[in-house]
Amino acid sequence: MSGPDPTTPIRPLGGVAVGLTLVLIAVLVGVAGQRLSTAPSGAGTAANGSVPASGRTTTVSVVAQGMRFQPDRITVPRGDRLVIEVTNRDDRRHDLVLATGQRTAAIGRQATARLDAGVIGGPVAGWCSLPGHRQAGMTLTITTTDAPAGTGHESGHTTPGAEVPRVDAMAAPAATFTARDAAAPATPPGRLHKRELRVREVEREVAPGVRQKLWTFDGTVPGPVLRGKVGDTFEITLINDGTVDHGIDFHAGAVAPDEVMRPIDPGQRLTYRFTATRAGIWMYHCSTMPMLHHIGNGMYGAVIIDPPDLPKVDREYVLVQSELYLGGDGEPGDLAKMQAERPDAVVFNGYVAQYAHRPLPARAGERVRVWLLDAGPNRDSSFHVVGAQFDTVYREGRWESRPADPGGAQVLSLTPAAGGFVEMVFPEPGHYPFVSHAMVDAERGARGVFEVTPS
Repeated sequence: MSGPDPTTPIRPLGGVAVGLTLVLIAVLVGVAGQRLSTAPSGAGTAANGSVPASGRTTTVSVVAQGMRFQPDRITVPRGDRLVIEVTNRDDRRHDLVLATGQRTAAIGRQATARLDAGVIGGPVAGWCSLPGHRQAGMTLTITTTDAPAGTGHESGHTTPGAEVPRVDAMAAPAATFTARDAAAPATPPGRLHKRELRVREVEREVAPGVRQKLWTFDGTVPGPVLRGKVGDTFEITLINDGTVDHGIDFHAGAVAPDEVMRPIDPGQRLTYRFTATRAGIWMYHCSTMPMLHHIGNGMYGAVIIDPPDLPKVDREYVLVQSELYLGGDGEPGDLAKMQAERPDAVVFNGYVAQYAHRPLPARAGERVRVWLLDAGPNRDSSFHVVGAQFDTVYREGRWESRPADPGGAQVLSLTPAAGGFVEMVFPEPGHYPFVSHAMVDAERGARGVFEVTPS
């Protein structure tokens, strides 16, 4: 599908960290603690308890950049009215919310918003309310000159979330459940591949009886599998139909990230063009910070670039391993769980144990190729098929074994973002389970079955 030309003006990279989880934080602090006698005596409502108003106003300039507020601690005389001028130096939106209820609207790039915090009588917590930003560390604390050290965060208001559902990895889905089609797409003809990818926020079942709000490419988790050959050019137009900023990073292309991986706001679009110069199965994912949250909440997919002279096989499947970190029922995934590496489930192609209940078909004697991508964001994969041996292993752009070799392999081990494929021939009819042989993850849902019928 042909995508339109981008209309979003080029901006410098901001809030994008390509292949990294750390960002450079430039400390740009405005005038802090400037005292102005503009408020009438007694005006305003005290934060954290009644306190006589001093009749003074303290104005503080704060910069939002690199998923941080600078400064992130504001100290004002007790009884002063506080006005915070927030300037957004990031190439993405932020806001500021206080535990006492005051908040700014979303602040665009290079824009400034003014927040009247009222009369300050004690510690007040503040944060950015965009998804994942607070958990990623975008917080600040307001204290008074006579407040004890260390106060502020402890007094911050938190809104209880929805009840977090529990995954039963042994439960069967409803009879009407349809598993994701794991068949690999055919390699398309031509050397230029144009496509639109739309960011969509959807609520989907991810395990029997468990629904989550997912951020997706084209409404699916994983996103669509793209395919081509070495030397092919891909022209992908990303359209943000979501409610927060998103971007995209294609590992299959080697390009400067400044323009094509920048985050775009809802309603915007950009075109990402790259030429595939090396073979393999490559990850693509959202490039917006906190990247852990965006990948962990569904924004990932695979691009297959065929090795030259790739032999034909009878069947070809694609499995993408990833983790689920559940938020409340119908809510986005929990960034705190992602940061603590506490997955609720590990899955192939976005749903717990779906191919254990809807097996992948094959016939005895057929050659079957399985492409694997470990999208993570945190867990390794150790792909194994019970009762079968791999006579072909291709990992991260390199052939490790082929059918004519005397040896074989029992697993394809992958770290997050790594990929490859294996091939096997099932010797006889039967049911051949496949798992990640990190057994705790198999029991969390990273398992399925090949149902092999007579030839």
